[in-house]
Amino acid sequence: MQTFGVLYLLPVGLGECNIEHVLPKRNIELVKKLTFFIAENAKEARAFLKQCQYSEMSKAQLSLINQHTKTDELTSFLAPLLQGNDMGLMSDAGCPGIADPGAEIIKIAHKKGIKVVPLVGPSSIVLSIMASGFNGQNFAFNGYLPIEKLEKHKKIKELEQCCIKNKQAQFFIETPYRNVTLFEDLLKILQPNTLLLVATNITLEQESILVKPISVWKKINPPDFIKQPTVFGIYQ
Repeated sequence: MQTFGVLYLLPVGLGECNIEHVLPKRNIELVKKLTFFIAENAKEARAFLKQCQYSEMSKAQLSLINQHTKTDELTSFLAPLLQGNDMGLMSDAGCPGIADPGAEIIKIAHKKGIKVVPLVGPSSIVLSIMASGFNGQNFAFNGYLPIEKLEKHKKIKELEQCCIKNKQAQFFIETPYRNVTLFEDLLKILQPNTLLLVATNITLEQESILVKPISVWKKINPPDFIKQPTVFGIYQ
């Protein structure tokens, strides 16, 4: 009977930080034992391996994945696993499989009967939900909102109505250079009593997690989130 390797889901730090502050020792020791990895970006992946004090960088074999990678290519990435080798799947930042193209790899692994083991680590989305004070039993993560202005405004109104009708907290993200535009749209469209979470640079030295009603946000200076990774959330 053929024995497959294990696909380990390797969380990565959310920015420049002491990796031992955000990852358990078990993760770091496991990374050092792996040879095969799937990642989004070679530079980011090698930087992470270096943080883990990976001894022989030349032996690390990387397969790169992004949102444009075709399904048949993804299946070929699993070849080391099918040959009995353990493998690590990592995101550019945070946890693989959450707002991350690695989810497709995990899906294929399950179909082929490969054991999938998620490891503990930081997720800006999960940590934002934890820190929001919103409904932790009924929430949704919506990824990126539409880019087109009218569609985006419509979506924001829909999310707010979902908060009101279903008591469901709504979380979403934006490309960092569009943070200011999204923030201004939220202040313009949302009701005065709607709570808005703005969580920036989570786990980093510049971390900022603020929750205020729209009426208050309109009276104060916005947080320093220009071109910084940020999670937004709303609730009533």
